[in-house]
Amino acid sequence: PGAPAESPPDRYRYDPADPTPAVGGARMVRDSGRRDNTALEARPDVLTYTTAPLEADTEVIGEVSAEIWFSSSLTHADVFVRLCDVDPRGRSWNVCDGLTSLTGADKVTRATVRLWPTAYRFKRGHRIRVQVSSGAFPRYARNPGSGEPLATATRLLAADQAVYRDPAHPSAVILPVRLG
Repeated sequence: PGAPAESPPDRYRYDPADPTPAVGGARMVRDSGRRDNTALEARPDVLTYTTAPLEADTEVIGEVSAEIWFSSSLTHADVFVRLCDVDPRGRSWNVCDGLTSLTGADKVTRATVRLWPTAYRFKRGHRIRVQVSSGAFPRYARNPGSGEPLATATRLLAADQAVYRDPAHPSAVILPVRLG
């Protein structure tokens, strides 16, 4: 909720040969919908940012978006952002998410990610968590990193990704909170 402090970027490696998997979400398959994301969040290619326990119920209603300051060791990269509800037992449940593809990702850039609209109440004592990664396969086609078309790509290039969250690069998730 406040301005970020000075900090180095958070880093992870995305490998399209072992793509970050999709867990739950808006899909027309058996394992879609609300799912526990705890195992996914333990992967080294998924960053998480979590609030303190909420002091009151918080209703989020409408368009959710994220502005993630990002860079990659490759020109072509994806930024996937997921909003989650962490219950008092520590289980992380998906609420909504979105993905954007970048060209020119080898330079620090602000990636705007539009997540699915939502109407969700985070209960008192729960925490809000944001995941950042570079994919949700097979829900979204894996980004090969080569710039080749997704359907016909033959080269899969691993990339070193960075997420910035300092005063010059204030990454944020924008939540439409209902007051009163």
